This record gives sequence, C-alpha cells and structure tokens, in this order.
Amino acid sequence: MSSTLSRYLLIAAIASLLFFPLLGQVHLFDWDEINFAECAREMIVTDNYLQVQIDYKPFWEKPPIFIWMQVLAMKVFGINEYAARFPNALVGVITLLVLFYTGKRIVNEKMGMWWAAVYAASWLPHFYFKSGIIDPTFNLFIFLAFFQVHLLRHGSNKWLHAILSGVFLGAAVLTKGPAAILIAILAFGVYILFNRGLNGMKWLHLPVIAISAFCTTSIWFGLEVINNGWWMVNEFITYQIRLFSTEDAGHGGPFFYHFIILLVGCFPASLFLFHKPVKEEKSETEDFKRWMWVMFWVVLLLFSIVKTKIVHYSSLCYFPLTFIAALHIYNMVHHKDKVNGLVKGILVTIGGLLAVVITLLPVVGLAKDKLIPYIKDPFAVANLQADVAWSGAEAVWGIFYLTGIVTAFILLRKSVLKGIVVLFVVQVIIIQVTVAHFTPKIEAYSQRAAIEFFKVLQGKDVYVKVLGYKSYAHLFYSKKMPQANDNHYNEEWLLTGDVDKPTYFVCKLMQADKYRAMPQLEEMGAKNGFVFFKRKQ
Repeated sequence: MSSTLSRYLLIAAIASLLFFPLLGQVHLFDWDEINFAECAREMIVTDNYLQVQIDYKPFWEKPPIFIWMQVLAMKVFGINEYAARFPNALVGVITLLVLFYTGKRIVNEKMGMWWAAVYAASWLPHFYFKSGIIDPTFNLFIFLAFFQVHLLRHGSNKWLHAILSGVFLGAAVLTKGPAAILIAILAFGVYILFNRGLNGMKWLHLPVIAISAFCTTSIWFGLEVINNGWWMVNEFITYQIRLFSTEDAGHGGPFFYHFIILLVGCFPASLFLFHKPVKEEKSETEDFKRWMWVMFWVVLLLFSIVKTKIVHYSSLCYFPLTFIAALHIYNMVHHKDKVNGLVKGILVTIGGLLAVVITLLPVVGLAKDKLIPYIKDPFAVANLQADVAWSGAEAVWGIFYLTGIVTAFILLRKSVLKGIVVLFVVQVIIIQVTVAHFTPKIEAYSQRAAIEFFKVLQGKDVYVKVLGYKSYAHLFYSKKMPQANDNHYNEEWLLTGDVDKPTYFVCKLMQADKYRAMPQLEEMGAKNGFVFFKRKQ
C-alpha cells in the first residue's frame, strides 16, 4: 500500500470516528435543523421528491440537494435525528479528504495533513459536521468550484476544470441558492483585479463555466418551471433578495458580528492567521493563497453587510481560514518559523476564556437559583427551571482544557510541533466532550419541554399549532400528516372555529395570559417556559 493511500485511509478512519457517533443523541434544534429534516420527511410522506415543502405547502427558501441527501439517509436509518445529521457527517469525511488532496496538490502531503488536522480541531468547522444544517454541504461545493478555477491556471486539462467548476457551482446553487453565484462573481472579479487580468486563463473559459452551472441548476429549476410554472422560482428569488436586504426577525447584529464569530468559533485555527511567515511561497502556492484570501474577505465582508446575521452565514470562510492557518503551521514546523508573541497571546486569551466558560457551565447549572433574580427575561428564567442533572464534576473538563492550553503555550516556546499536537489533541477531545455531554444539557434548557409534548401526539389524529413564535418542531416531532381540511392553516379557525378533531396549542410564557383569557382553551400545563393548551370539546 502506498504512503499516500494509507494517509487517505487514515484520514477517512479518523474522520468517521469523529463525525458519525452520537449524531442522534440530541433532538434537532429549531429552526434550521428541524426545518430541513421536516422538508425531507414530507418528501417521503407525499412521495413528491421534486418540490420542497414545509407543512405540506411549497417551500421556496431552499433548493433540494441537501434535503434529497437527508431523504436517502432517512430511507436507510429511518426518520430520526441520526438520519437528518448523517449527510453532514459524510460530507465531513469527504471534506477532510478533499483538504488533504488539495493541500498535497498545492504544497505537499505534509501540508495536506496539517490542513485536515486544523479543520478537524477547530470548534465550528468540526461541530457543523455533526449538525443537520445545509451549510457544510454548500461550502464544500463552493470550495470545489473555486479549486477548479485555480486549476484552470495550473492544471493540464483546462476545459475539464472549467466544466467541473460550473458543475460544482451549480450544485452549490441547488444546495442553498443564488448566494453561490453572487459569491463566485464577486470573488472572481476581485481575483482578476489582483492579478490584473485572467493571467493564464482564457475568456472562453468563463462562458463554459456559466453554461455548465446553468445546465446543472436546470436539473431542478427547469423541472420546477415545467411542472409548476414560474411562481415557485419567482418566490425563491424574492426571498433571497429580502434575506440580503432586510434583517430577519431575531437575526440582526453589528457589522463586526462575523469577525468575532470567526475569531472565537474557529479557534485555534484563527489564531494562526496572525502569524507572519518568513519564507516566500512557490508561485502556485502563493497564487492559491491569494485565491483563499480573496474568498475569505469577500465572504466575510459580504455577510457583514447583509442585514440578517446568522452564525453559519460566514462558514464558507472556514476553508480559506484553515488553509492560511495550516500553511503558517506548516512553515512553523517544517521551516522553523518562530511563533510570534501575538499568536501565543491570542492562544492564552481565547483558550483561557473558553476554558472558563466550560468550567462555569456546571457551576451555573448548580447555582441557577442564585442567578435567576438577576435575569430579566421571564422565558430564560423558565428555561432554567428544566430538570438538568449537574454534579459539578463536569467542571474538570474546563480545567482539562485550560491545562491543555497552558501546556501548548509552554511547548510552543521550545517545540512548535509538540505544542501544536498537544493543542489539537486537546481540542478534538473537548469538542467531543461538548457534543456528548454539554449539548444535551443545553438542549434540555432551550426546547426539550416543547418537543416532548409534540412527541406525545405522534400518530394521533389531531391538530397541533404553535402560537406567537416560529417553529417547525411541532411538524417534525408530532409527525404531522397531510390534512383534508385546509382550514387548519388558519390560526383563527383553530382557536375559534368549528374544529373537527382535537386541537392542541403551545405558546411561550410571555404570551400565555392572552390565551388563558380565551374560554374555549383549557390549559394543560406549563414547563420550562412553554405553556400547553387544548381546545375544549
């Protein structure tokens, strides 16, 4: 067996051990995870795999590729949390293999190994592979499209690379939408400005990429137009424009929002951006590095300008960020670049803060009664009433993490390789502990009471409606089936009309008095910030 093949197998094996276990131990989180899983479930229920639906009505916010992947997983594993998250775990394995291949192609195999390691050892890049959101799959397609454009300059079969770039770009559009086209056009335009022209590419490559992307997107958009006319496509485009130009409810933030997210969420990869390399790179490496910086700044600035601020909007930055970090680490380890004081200072500052947070989580859980008087949000206070078992011993993980950060800091002064290996091993361990131990407790506070109520109604011929807040949990966890009576979409009819079956409602604590005042509603109980009602017969 060749050494290169053995490295591919090693990466695949480690990635599988990191990403596939424990996918189903926590309920899906509202909104995004449950949203996409419910779309997949409804495809299976209705046997309609061409049109994305939510609550059995056309859903124009997202195209179908990721949802199709979830459908396939649900066919294998059943309609559950594991199946909903399985596609991203698989994408995680593929992503690390792609990073190794790309790093090997751009620099050498050692660089490829470092890139895969940096990505796997960083908080959000790793964590998202254990989620059921669209972005990891979307990001992989975008990155592959960018890489193929790079190969237009440095590869041998340029027309094939142009075609593949368009195919991957089209696949990205079919995964998340036209944001892929906007990112590609902006990044390519900036790249051309930096290079003062195409510099190795031909203008004829551009229409080939465009036609290839158009043909790929037409696989679904074309069928949608043929089957249902332009209405769905028009609504889809209108939604995308609104998302960019207005602030979605509850998802605003300052301009620097994504700067903070990437600095902390991509730790420890982010700290190596502040290293200044001494060695000049060979021409292809330098060109790819420029390409990665262009991708990074275009995505970061674009989504800093966009009014709606959501954590995963800047997640495409994980690819260039981890590449730059891995390249700097490679130079530190193999070309004896010294680790500067700024890198070590950021390591201790952010790592120490994260360690303190992990240490204090169980303390907060145990001391919540003392903290509640200082919390002004009644829903948050009610959330904290959840019965979550903390022993206090969980704080040892924060101490372990802090010890690892301090050890890495000390070792970096003597042996860069040993310091980084310790840092990465500690990171991977603490991320797994967070997924296995802390995330279920956080979910118990935030939403479990409502989801357990919905699960009790599974298989029953009833109406279920949430009042006063947005959610998809009642659809997925009650396993809602298509209804013969379209009146059930009308909240007023469910509350006051002549309903033809038992009807249940869930609202949050703050709106409860409004519904308690309605004589036709019977309060069934309240738990952890959620209040449950039933229509009187």
